[in-house]
Formats: sequence, C-alpha cells, structure tokens
Amino acid sequence: MANLLVNPPVATSNDTSKDGVVPFPKNHKFDFDVIVLGGGPGGYPAAIRSAQLGLRVAVVERERLGGICTNWGCIPTKALLKNAEIYSDFLSAPKEWGITYDNLKVDFPAVIKRSRGVSDRNVKGIEFLVKKNKIELIGGNGVMTSANTIEITSNDGKKRNVSAARVVIATGARARLLPGLKADTKRILTATEAMSMDHIPESMTIVGSGAIGIEFAYFYHTFGTKVTIIEMMPNILPVEDTEVSQELEKLYKKKGMTIYTNTKVAGVTVGKNGTTVEIETADGKKEKLEAECTLIAIGVQGNTENIGLEKLGIKMTKGFIDVDEFMRSSVQGIYAIGDVAGPPWLAHVATAEGIVAAEHLAHGSATPVDYDNIPGCTYCQPQVASVGLTERALKEKGTPYKVGKFPFTALGKARAIGHTEGFVKLLFDEKYGELLGAHIIGPEATEMLEELVIARSHGATAESILKTIHPHPTLGEANMEATSVALGEAIHL
Repeated sequence: MANLLVNPPVATSNDTSKDGVVPFPKNHKFDFDVIVLGGGPGGYPAAIRSAQLGLRVAVVERERLGGICTNWGCIPTKALLKNAEIYSDFLSAPKEWGITYDNLKVDFPAVIKRSRGVSDRNVKGIEFLVKKNKIELIGGNGVMTSANTIEITSNDGKKRNVSAARVVIATGARARLLPGLKADTKRILTATEAMSMDHIPESMTIVGSGAIGIEFAYFYHTFGTKVTIIEMMPNILPVEDTEVSQELEKLYKKKGMTIYTNTKVAGVTVGKNGTTVEIETADGKKEKLEAECTLIAIGVQGNTENIGLEKLGIKMTKGFIDVDEFMRSSVQGIYAIGDVAGPPWLAHVATAEGIVAAEHLAHGSATPVDYDNIPGCTYCQPQVASVGLTERALKEKGTPYKVGKFPFTALGKARAIGHTEGFVKLLFDEKYGELLGAHIIGPEATEMLEELVIARSHGATAESILKTIHPHPTLGEANMEATSVALGEAIHL
C-alpha cells in the first residue's frame, strides 16, 4: 500500500518521530489518547492493544460490541451450520452409522434461538475484555467533526463531544443490494435476515455464490429448502482454485441444488407469494426463477456515509477508505481498519489490521499485515479453505510449479469418520520447493489450513513439510500426503 499521508508532521524538540509519525504530545489536553469508532472484530482488538500499550482509550459503538461478525456474521452463522451438520448426520445415521430413530423433527425456532444465544455469550465476553482493559465504552452514533474530535449522539438523543490524539475508524461494512431492492424479513434477504427467519422456506434463490451465499445454500438445503444459486462468474466460490470450485459444484448438484454459473440477473421482483428473479445465461437464454424468497449475497459496501469523512477530506476509493501499510488514512492522526478500509473483507484481517494500527499509532512502528498470506474459509459441508496462489494465478504469472493432490477417499481417518468427499491440493515452486498455495475441500478443511498458513509464513518447502512427522490417524495427514505426491514420493496413493 502507498504512503497516503498529507503534510506529514514535523517533530518538535521534545518529540522523536518514526516513519513520519509524531508520538503523543506531552501534556496534551485531549480526553483520550485513542478513540476507536466502531467495536467490531477490528475495533475492539485495536482498542485493547492500545490499552495494553499504556494509552487511554475509548470505543464508540452505536449497537453491540463485536460488530457484524459476532452479532450477525461469523459466530452465529457457524452455530447455524453446526445444527445443519448434526441434522445431516442424523439423516444418514440409519444407513451409514447403524443408528435408528423414530419421529425425527426440526424445531427451527430453537435452531435460530441457539444461534442468537451463542452470539449473546460472545458479546458479553467482549464487553468483559473491554472493561478489563479499562477502556471506556461510549454508546451512540459518532460523527467526526475534526481530525481529533467526535460528536456522539446517544440513543436518547443526547450529544457529547470527545477528543483524542488519534482516531481509528472501524465502522465496518454492510450487505450490498441490487438497485431498487430493500431487505425485509420475508422475501428479500441479506445474511442478517437469513439467519433469523421464523420458518424453513420451501424455496430460496441465492444471488451470489461467495462464502456467504454458499454457506446459506448448504444450511437451508440441508433443512429441506429447494435452493437455486445464481453466479455471474464461471464457477461458484469464484475466488477459490477452479478445481475446488468445480468439485463443490459437482457435489451440490448431486445433492439436488440448482446452480447457474456465467449467469446475469436482469431483475428481481417481489410478489404476494414470493419472488421472481429474471436471469440471462451465457448463451443468451432468459428465464424467470420463482421462489418463496431471494437471498442477495453479492458483496458489501463500506459504512463511510454520515460520519464526517468528506468534510475532513479523507481519501476514498469506491466507498472504502484509502490507507497505507500502517492503516493510516490520508489525514494525519486518523487510521482506518477492517471492512471500511476495503478488501479482503474478513474478520481475522480486521483484527490483524487493528493491532497494526494500535502499535503504529502508539510508537510509530509496526509490522504490516502480510496480505499475500491471508487464509480464506467457507464453512459449508464439505468445507473449503485456502491460502496463497491458485493454480489459475500461477498459470497467469507464468510461474513453474508442482502440484500435489491427495483425495480424502484414500485417507484412513476420513473413512473412519464417514466424510471422504474432497481433496487437498498443494502448489509448490518448481525450482525452490516453496509452498505457493494450499487449497482444501473436505472435512474440517478450515482447521487443517492453519498448518499451511504457518508453513507459508515461515517459508516452508515441500521437503520440510514432508519430513515433518504428522500424527496418525488425522485429517492433517492429507497435507503431508499431498506433499509426497508433489515430490513423487507418495506411499498411500
């Protein structure tokens, strides 16, 4: 990322400056050293890390701590997906596990209630951490009136001005809708509405097949909803390795989902009894898809409106705040982290960026986020997880590489637990053996990926991975086995 500072400050005789940042002025008169605007997965870690570094910190949050991730995203959706996984296991129990039962039923409101309960407990945990670190939590909507001042309007309309030497903007993002559509709780849904429905819909059209779209496709299909997925790109989960995307599409079509790729949405209308999505396929064929409801999962837009950014002259691109490698905006003393600072829109990235911002604003130095080693996870079944370059990207770059691919059907632990769909695919530099990319579709793929993320961060090679003894029997052995295939040393394939 480029250095975006406008008029970098000049240190006074009492200051030392590192990387163009003046440390906190002595004998300052600000209310706080740092104010974090937004308490999501980027905001509250930034606040806690700042407090750990000895700064006086406040967090301004208009709703509940934890942001979308804890309240309406990462955490509650995983609770829902676990319910679907358990139900799916019950459905296969008589044939696969020798376990029979009578009168299997789904109490869907109880499923939703459990998810909300999980979210509530996580929020309380974050509240405890904020209090433990002596951070002041200020409830209300914050608007920046200067580079150092925020006007806060509480829910009861009272206004308060607070000031700080540094401000971290962590206002997140929200679901992007198609023009003319408005989400409700019945027909047009975003992820928020989809995880709080009061019944299992008979049919659902899902526009967009990124992680959110695919996770809800799996969830509702498992509980009996007729699911249709529409994706404008050539494959579902389009950012993943093509072979992984094609494998998931094959499996989901086999399970009974209808999937359209290379397909445009011409329009969505809402009727008394459902929705109609007009589509145009790659060959120009036009169709109308009827469903009880339609889920829009086409990405997000930054929460940058009505918080004073334009008045301060903060530079933005396509509705997201421009930042440098230390998360500084174009205005001195103001940082931006997480979804509001642009892609990748992932909670773990927001957390990492929040820590970088806190460390940099505190003492002028920090280790930037390594955006070339960001793990991506989709928690459908089978799970999908990846890090690094895809085979598609390596071909485009003209990088010579080796492929190691190992199917879960050949892994003892996968057979033992009854989940043999998918494979591990590892990509290594042909000359030096460096791990360039890792792509997994299969059971517990999101847990298996961590080893490979660490491996890439430490410059691991195929040889070093293969010579590291992996415990048996585990799913993680598939990482070692895929490496052995790449080196032509496979024992079990």
